[in-house]
Amino acid sequence: MTAFGLSPRTRRLTLDRPLVLESGDTLQRVSIAYRTWGELSPQADNAVIVCHALTGSADADEWWGPLFGHGRSLDPDRHFVVCSNVLGGCYGSTGPLTLAADGQPWGGRFPRITIRDQVCAQMALADALGIRRIRFVIGGSMGGLQALEWALLDPQRVGAVVTIASAGRHSAWCVAWSEAQRLALASDPRFKDGHYHPADPPLAGLAAARAVAMISYRSPRSLDERFGRSAGKEIFGERARAPDDFAIRGWLRHHAQALVERFDANSYRVLLDAMDTHDLARNRGVYENVLRQIQQPVLVVSVNSDALYVPRDQRSLHFLLPNSSFLEIESAHGHDGFLIDAEAFEPEICRFVKGLPDSTGLARRTYNPRGVVSASQLKYAW
Repeated sequence: MTAFGLSPRTRRLTLDRPLVLESGDTLQRVSIAYRTWGELSPQADNAVIVCHALTGSADADEWWGPLFGHGRSLDPDRHFVVCSNVLGGCYGSTGPLTLAADGQPWGGRFPRITIRDQVCAQMALADALGIRRIRFVIGGSMGGLQALEWALLDPQRVGAVVTIASAGRHSAWCVAWSEAQRLALASDPRFKDGHYHPADPPLAGLAAARAVAMISYRSPRSLDERFGRSAGKEIFGERARAPDDFAIRGWLRHHAQALVERFDANSYRVLLDAMDTHDLARNRGVYENVLRQIQQPVLVVSVNSDALYVPRDQRSLHFLLPNSSFLEIESAHGHDGFLIDAEAFEPEICRFVKGLPDSTGLARRTYNPRGVVSASQLKYAW
Protein backbone atom coordinates (compact mmCIF):
# COMPACT_ATOMS: atom_id res chain seq x y z
CA MET A 1 0.00 0.00 0.00
CA THR A 2 1.29 3.44 -0.90
CA ALA A 3 -0.40 6.79 -1.34
CA PHE A 4 2.29 8.09 -3.67
CA GLY A 5 2.82 7.53 -7.36
CA LEU A 6 5.40 5.04 -8.56
CA SER A 7 7.09 4.83 -11.93
CA PRO A 8 5.41 2.21 -14.14
CA ARG A 9 8.89 0.69 -14.49
CA THR A 10 9.04 -0.03 -10.76
CA ARG A 11 9.21 -3.71 -9.82
CA ARG A 12 8.60 -5.34 -6.46
CA LEU A 13 10.27 -8.19 -4.65
CA THR A 14 8.75 -9.83 -1.58
CA LEU A 15 11.40 -11.51 0.54
CA ASP A 16 10.78 -15.20 1.11
CA ARG A 17 12.20 -15.07 4.63
CA PRO A 18 11.68 -12.72 7.61
CA LEU A 19 13.99 -9.74 7.97
CA VAL A 20 15.49 -9.61 11.47
CA LEU A 21 16.25 -6.03 12.45
CA GLU A 22 19.09 -4.79 14.62
CA SER A 23 16.52 -4.04 17.32
CA GLY A 24 15.60 -7.73 17.45
CA ASP A 25 12.19 -7.10 15.90
CA THR A 26 11.24 -9.15 12.85
CA LEU A 27 9.45 -7.97 9.72
CA GLN A 28 7.53 -10.58 7.75
CA ARG A 29 7.03 -10.51 3.99
CA VAL A 30 9.17 -7.45 3.40
CA SER A 31 8.47 -5.84 0.02
CA ILE A 32 11.20 -3.97 -1.85
CA ALA A 33 10.35 -1.61 -4.69
CA TYR A 34 13.19 -1.27 -7.17
CA ARG A 35 14.23 -0.34 -10.68
CA THR A 36 17.02 -1.58 -12.91
CA TRP A 37 18.84 -0.28 -15.96
CA GLY A 38 20.96 -2.38 -18.29
CA GLU A 39 21.49 -6.16 -18.14
CA LEU A 40 23.29 -8.39 -15.68
CA SER A 41 26.32 -9.94 -17.34
CA PRO A 42 26.59 -13.74 -17.77
CA GLN A 43 29.17 -13.68 -14.97
CA ALA A 44 26.78 -11.58 -12.82
CA ASP A 45 29.67 -9.24 -12.03
CA ASN A 46 28.70 -5.86 -13.49
CA ALA A 47 26.14 -4.61 -10.95
CA VAL A 48 26.09 -1.09 -9.55
CA ILE A 49 23.97 -0.20 -6.52
CA VAL A 50 22.58 3.34 -6.24
CA CYS A 51 21.32 4.51 -2.84
CA HIS A 52 18.92 7.45 -2.54
CA ALA A 53 18.67 10.32 -0.06
CA LEU A 54 16.03 10.95 2.63
CA THR A 55 12.95 11.62 0.51
CA GLY A 56 14.10 9.86 -2.66
CA SER A 57 12.69 6.94 -4.58
CA ALA A 58 13.99 4.14 -6.78
CA ASP A 59 13.78 6.47 -9.82
CA ALA A 60 17.48 7.35 -9.77
CA ASP A 61 17.43 8.40 -13.42
CA GLU A 62 15.02 11.20 -12.48
CA TRP A 63 16.82 12.70 -9.47
CA TRP A 64 20.40 11.89 -10.63
CA GLY A 65 19.93 12.04 -14.38
CA PRO A 66 23.35 13.59 -15.16
CA LEU A 67 25.08 10.42 -13.95
CA PHE A 68 23.16 8.18 -16.37
CA GLY A 69 23.99 7.46 -19.99
CA HIS A 70 26.49 5.95 -22.40
CA GLY A 71 30.02 6.65 -21.23
CA ARG A 72 28.85 8.08 -17.92
CA SER A 73 29.24 6.88 -14.34
CA LEU A 74 26.01 4.89 -14.49
CA ASP A 75 26.20 3.39 -17.95
CA PRO A 76 23.43 0.88 -18.78
CA ASP A 77 25.52 -0.31 -21.72
CA ARG A 78 28.17 -1.59 -19.28
CA HIS A 79 26.47 -1.78 -15.90
CA PHE A 80 23.45 -3.47 -14.39
CA VAL A 81 22.28 -0.50 -12.31
CA VAL A 82 19.94 -1.19 -9.38
CA CYS A 83 18.21 1.34 -7.15
CA SER A 84 15.60 0.42 -4.54
CA ASN A 85 13.32 2.41 -2.29
CA VAL A 86 14.64 2.07 1.24
CA LEU A 87 13.07 0.02 4.00
CA GLY A 88 10.86 2.46 5.91
CA GLY A 89 10.21 4.60 2.82
CA CYS A 90 6.89 5.37 1.16
CA TYR A 91 7.63 4.68 -2.50
CA GLY A 92 6.69 1.02 -2.62
CA SER A 93 8.95 -0.65 -0.05
CA THR A 94 7.75 -1.86 3.32
CA GLY A 95 7.24 1.11 5.63
CA PRO A 96 4.70 2.81 7.88
CA LEU A 97 2.10 3.02 5.09
CA THR A 98 2.16 -0.70 4.35
CA LEU A 99 -0.18 -3.14 6.06
CA ALA A 100 0.79 -4.95 9.26
CA ALA A 101 -0.42 -8.46 10.13
CA ASP A 102 -3.73 -7.07 11.43
CA GLY A 103 -4.58 -5.62 8.02
CA GLN A 104 -4.08 -2.01 9.17
CA PRO A 105 -1.24 0.31 8.14
CA TRP A 106 1.77 0.12 10.42
CA GLY A 107 1.68 3.86 11.06
CA GLY A 108 3.32 4.83 14.34
CA ARG A 109 3.76 1.13 15.24
CA PHE A 110 6.42 0.60 12.58
CA PRO A 111 9.58 -0.72 14.28
CA ARG A 112 12.72 1.35 14.59
CA ILE A 113 15.15 0.62 11.79
CA THR A 114 18.75 1.54 11.08
CA ILE A 115 20.85 2.27 8.02
CA ARG A 116 22.29 -1.21 8.54
CA ASP A 117 18.78 -2.72 8.35
CA GLN A 118 18.16 -0.87 5.10
CA VAL A 119 21.36 -2.24 3.58
CA CYS A 120 20.48 -5.77 4.69
CA ALA A 121 17.22 -5.44 2.75
CA GLN A 122 19.17 -4.18 -0.29
CA MET A 123 21.54 -7.13 0.02
CA ALA A 124 18.56 -9.50 -0.03
CA LEU A 125 17.41 -7.82 -3.24
CA ALA A 126 20.87 -8.25 -4.78
CA ASP A 127 20.77 -11.94 -3.82
CA ALA A 128 17.37 -12.38 -5.45
CA LEU A 129 18.59 -10.69 -8.64
CA GLY A 130 21.48 -13.14 -8.84
CA ILE A 131 24.21 -10.53 -8.40
CA ARG A 132 27.59 -12.09 -7.64
CA ARG A 133 29.77 -8.99 -7.87
CA ILE A 134 29.03 -5.29 -7.34
CA ARG A 135 31.35 -2.97 -9.21
CA PHE A 136 30.59 -0.11 -6.84
CA VAL A 137 27.93 1.27 -4.52
CA ILE A 138 27.18 4.98 -4.84
CA GLY A 139 25.00 7.35 -2.84
CA GLY A 140 24.70 10.89 -1.57
CA SER A 141 23.52 12.12 1.83
CA MET A 142 21.53 9.25 3.41
CA GLY A 143 22.52 7.18 0.38
CA GLY A 144 26.17 7.85 1.18
CA LEU A 145 25.65 6.43 4.68
CA GLN A 146 24.25 3.26 3.10
CA ALA A 147 27.12 3.01 0.62
CA LEU A 148 29.63 2.92 3.48
CA GLU A 149 27.63 0.26 5.31
CA TRP A 150 27.63 -1.88 2.16
CA ALA A 151 31.44 -1.97 2.27
CA LEU A 152 31.42 -3.52 5.74
CA LEU A 153 28.34 -5.75 5.46
CA ASP A 154 29.20 -7.29 2.08
CA PRO A 155 32.97 -6.93 1.57
CA GLN A 156 33.28 -10.01 -0.66
CA ARG A 157 30.81 -8.65 -3.19
CA VAL A 158 31.37 -4.88 -3.11
CA GLY A 159 34.30 -3.74 -5.23
CA ALA A 160 34.29 -0.02 -4.44
CA VAL A 161 32.29 2.80 -2.87
CA VAL A 162 31.44 6.37 -3.84
CA THR A 163 30.10 8.29 -0.85
CA ILE A 164 29.00 11.87 -1.43
CA ALA A 165 28.16 14.56 1.14
CA SER A 166 28.04 11.97 3.88
CA ALA A 167 29.81 10.72 7.02
CA GLY A 168 30.94 7.63 8.90
CA ARG A 169 28.62 8.45 11.79
CA HIS A 170 26.03 11.09 12.50
CA SER A 171 27.48 14.08 14.31
CA ALA A 172 25.76 15.96 17.12
CA TRP A 173 25.19 18.71 14.53
CA CYS A 174 23.25 16.37 12.22
CA VAL A 175 21.28 14.89 15.13
CA ALA A 176 20.30 18.41 16.21
CA TRP A 177 18.90 19.21 12.76
CA SER A 178 16.98 15.93 12.82
CA GLU A 179 15.51 16.71 16.23
CA ALA A 180 14.34 20.14 15.08
CA GLN A 181 12.40 18.37 12.33
CA ARG A 182 10.93 15.84 14.77
CA LEU A 183 9.76 18.69 17.00
CA ALA A 184 8.11 20.30 13.99
CA LEU A 185 6.26 17.05 13.26
CA ALA A 186 5.21 16.61 16.90
CA SER A 187 3.88 20.18 17.08
CA ASP A 188 1.05 19.27 14.69
CA PRO A 189 -1.95 18.02 16.74
CA ARG A 190 -2.77 15.64 13.90
CA PHE A 191 0.53 13.80 14.31
CA LYS A 192 -0.59 11.99 17.49
CA ASP A 193 2.86 10.44 17.99
CA GLY A 194 2.50 8.81 14.60
CA HIS A 195 -0.92 7.26 15.22
CA TYR A 196 -2.83 9.32 12.67
CA HIS A 197 -5.17 8.01 10.00
CA PRO A 198 -3.57 8.02 6.52
CA ALA A 199 -6.53 10.06 5.27
CA ASP A 200 -5.86 12.78 7.86
CA PRO A 201 -2.07 13.21 7.95
CA PRO A 202 -0.20 15.97 9.84
CA LEU A 203 0.45 18.14 6.80
CA ALA A 204 1.40 21.28 8.72
CA GLY A 205 3.95 19.45 10.84
CA LEU A 206 5.54 17.73 7.86
CA ALA A 207 5.66 21.04 5.98
CA ALA A 208 7.41 22.70 8.90
CA ALA A 209 9.88 19.82 9.16
CA ARG A 210 10.68 20.13 5.46
CA ALA A 211 11.22 23.87 5.82
CA VAL A 212 13.76 23.23 8.59
CA ALA A 213 15.50 20.66 6.41
CA MET A 214 15.64 22.91 3.36
CA ILE A 215 17.56 25.55 5.31
CA SER A 216 20.16 22.94 6.26
CA TYR A 217 20.41 21.77 2.66
CA ARG A 218 21.45 25.14 1.23
CA SER A 219 24.06 27.76 2.05
CA PRO A 220 23.81 31.47 2.93
CA ARG A 221 25.62 32.35 -0.29
CA SER A 222 23.23 30.30 -2.40
CA LEU A 223 20.12 31.90 -0.91
CA ASP A 224 21.58 35.41 -0.96
CA GLU A 225 22.68 35.16 -4.58
CA ARG A 226 19.37 33.77 -5.72
CA PHE A 227 16.92 35.75 -3.61
CA GLY A 228 18.59 38.49 -1.57
CA ARG A 229 15.76 40.73 -0.36
CA SER A 230 13.80 40.50 -3.60
CA ALA A 231 10.04 40.18 -3.62
CA GLY A 232 8.36 37.11 -5.04
CA LYS A 233 7.23 38.88 -8.22
CA GLU A 234 10.84 39.86 -9.00
CA ILE A 235 12.07 36.26 -8.85
CA PHE A 236 9.11 34.13 -9.85
CA GLY A 237 6.96 36.52 -11.87
CA GLU A 238 3.45 35.21 -12.45
CA ARG A 239 4.24 32.02 -10.53
CA ALA A 240 4.66 33.93 -7.27
CA ARG A 241 1.89 33.07 -4.82
CA ALA A 242 2.77 36.07 -2.65
CA PRO A 243 4.14 38.63 -5.14
CA ASP A 244 4.93 41.32 -2.57
CA ASP A 245 6.40 39.04 0.10
CA PHE A 246 10.07 38.07 0.28
CA ALA A 247 10.86 35.57 -2.46
CA ILE A 248 12.80 33.38 -0.05
CA ARG A 249 9.65 32.88 2.00
CA GLY A 250 7.73 31.78 -1.07
CA TRP A 251 10.52 29.38 -2.03
CA LEU A 252 10.51 27.79 1.41
CA ARG A 253 6.72 27.45 1.48
CA HIS A 254 6.77 25.91 -1.97
CA HIS A 255 9.21 23.18 -0.97
CA ALA A 256 7.27 22.53 2.22
CA GLN A 257 4.02 22.12 0.29
CA ALA A 258 5.63 20.01 -2.43
CA LEU A 259 6.84 17.45 0.10
CA VAL A 260 3.52 16.96 1.88
CA GLU A 261 2.00 16.05 -1.48
CA ARG A 262 4.50 13.24 -2.04
CA PHE A 263 5.69 11.93 1.33
CA ASP A 264 4.45 10.36 4.54
CA ALA A 265 5.15 11.93 7.94
CA ASN A 266 5.77 8.59 9.68
CA SER A 267 8.24 7.55 6.98
CA TYR A 268 9.96 10.89 7.42
CA ARG A 269 10.41 10.29 11.15
CA VAL A 270 11.46 6.65 10.69
CA LEU A 271 14.16 7.66 8.22
CA LEU A 272 15.39 10.53 10.42
CA ASP A 273 15.74 8.04 13.27
CA ALA A 274 17.65 5.63 11.02
CA MET A 275 20.08 8.35 9.99
CA ASP A 276 20.70 9.44 13.57
CA THR A 277 21.62 5.89 14.59
CA HIS A 278 24.22 5.75 11.81
CA ASP A 279 27.61 4.84 13.22
CA LEU A 280 29.86 2.45 11.34
CA ALA A 281 31.46 1.43 14.61
CA ARG A 282 28.25 0.51 16.47
CA ASN A 283 28.81 -2.96 17.94
CA ARG A 284 31.95 -3.34 15.82
CA GLY A 285 34.68 -1.79 17.94
CA VAL A 286 36.71 1.42 17.94
CA TYR A 287 35.57 3.81 15.20
CA GLU A 288 39.01 4.46 13.74
CA ASN A 289 39.80 0.74 13.62
CA VAL A 290 36.48 -0.10 11.98
CA LEU A 291 37.07 2.38 9.16
CA ARG A 292 40.51 0.89 8.57
CA GLN A 293 38.79 -2.45 7.91
CA ILE A 294 37.28 -1.02 4.70
CA GLN A 295 39.81 -2.17 2.13
CA GLN A 296 37.87 -1.34 -1.04
CA PRO A 297 38.68 1.79 -3.05
CA VAL A 298 36.48 4.59 -1.74
CA LEU A 299 35.91 7.94 -3.40
CA VAL A 300 34.96 10.42 -0.69
CA VAL A 301 33.21 13.43 -2.22
CA SER A 302 32.70 16.65 -0.28
CA VAL A 303 30.69 19.77 -1.09
CA ASN A 304 32.75 22.69 0.18
CA SER A 305 29.69 24.74 1.20
CA ASP A 306 27.84 21.85 2.89
CA ALA A 307 26.43 23.05 6.21
CA LEU A 308 24.85 19.71 7.17
CA TYR A 309 27.45 17.01 6.47
CA VAL A 310 30.26 19.50 6.83
CA PRO A 311 33.52 19.00 4.87
CA ARG A 312 35.32 18.02 8.07
CA ASP A 313 33.20 14.84 8.10
CA GLN A 314 34.47 13.80 4.70
CA ARG A 315 38.09 14.76 5.39
CA SER A 316 37.99 12.59 8.50
CA LEU A 317 36.70 9.68 6.42
CA HIS A 318 39.43 10.19 3.84
CA PHE A 319 42.09 10.28 6.55
CA LEU A 320 40.93 7.04 8.20
CA LEU A 321 40.05 4.94 5.16
CA PRO A 322 43.12 3.01 3.97
CA ASN A 323 42.30 3.11 0.26
CA SER A 324 40.45 6.35 -0.39
CA SER A 325 40.56 9.29 -2.77
CA PHE A 326 39.15 12.72 -1.92
CA LEU A 327 37.20 14.97 -4.26
CA GLU A 328 36.00 18.42 -3.27
CA ILE A 329 33.13 20.02 -5.15
CA GLU A 330 33.18 23.81 -5.18
CA SER A 331 29.51 24.72 -5.06
CA ALA A 332 27.47 27.65 -3.80
CA HIS A 333 24.49 25.42 -3.11
CA GLY A 334 25.39 23.73 0.16
CA HIS A 335 24.44 20.11 0.85
CA ASP A 336 22.09 20.02 -2.15
CA GLY A 337 25.11 20.58 -4.38
CA PHE A 338 25.35 16.78 -4.64
CA LEU A 339 22.15 16.95 -6.71
CA ILE A 340 22.16 20.44 -8.21
CA ASP A 341 25.75 20.27 -9.48
CA ALA A 342 25.77 16.62 -10.58
CA GLU A 343 26.44 17.59 -14.21
CA ALA A 344 29.62 19.39 -13.17
CA PHE A 345 31.17 16.67 -11.00
CA GLU A 346 29.97 13.61 -12.94
CA PRO A 347 33.16 13.44 -15.07
CA GLU A 348 35.25 13.02 -11.93
CA ILE A 349 33.01 10.22 -10.64
CA CYS A 350 33.30 8.61 -14.07
CA ARG A 351 37.10 8.81 -13.99
CA PHE A 352 37.13 7.03 -10.64
CA VAL A 353 34.72 4.35 -11.85
CA LYS A 354 36.68 3.69 -15.02
CA GLY A 355 39.86 3.31 -12.98
CA LEU A 356 38.47 0.49 -10.87
CA PRO A 357 39.73 -3.08 -11.33
CA ASP A 358 37.79 -5.10 -13.87
CA SER A 359 36.40 -8.57 -13.25
CA THR A 360 39.92 -10.02 -13.56
CA GLY A 361 41.13 -7.83 -10.70
CA LEU A 362 43.31 -5.65 -12.93
CA ALA A 363 43.03 -1.88 -12.64
CA ARG A 364 42.65 -0.17 -15.99
CA ARG A 365 44.09 3.13 -14.76
CA THR A 366 44.82 4.91 -11.52
CA TYR A 367 42.44 7.61 -10.36
CA ASN A 368 44.00 10.89 -9.28
CA PRO A 369 41.50 13.59 -8.34
CA ARG A 370 41.94 16.86 -10.15
CA GLY A 371 41.47 18.79 -6.93
CA VAL A 372 38.49 21.07 -6.61
CA VAL A 373 35.70 20.68 -9.15
CA SER A 374 34.07 24.04 -9.76
CA ALA A 375 30.39 23.79 -10.56
CA SER A 376 29.11 25.98 -13.36
CA GLN A 377 26.20 28.32 -12.76
CA LEU A 378 23.05 26.33 -13.34
CA LYS A 379 19.52 27.55 -13.91
CA TYR A 380 17.27 27.24 -10.91
CA ALA A 381 13.95 25.45 -10.84
CA TRP A 382 11.29 25.58 -8.20
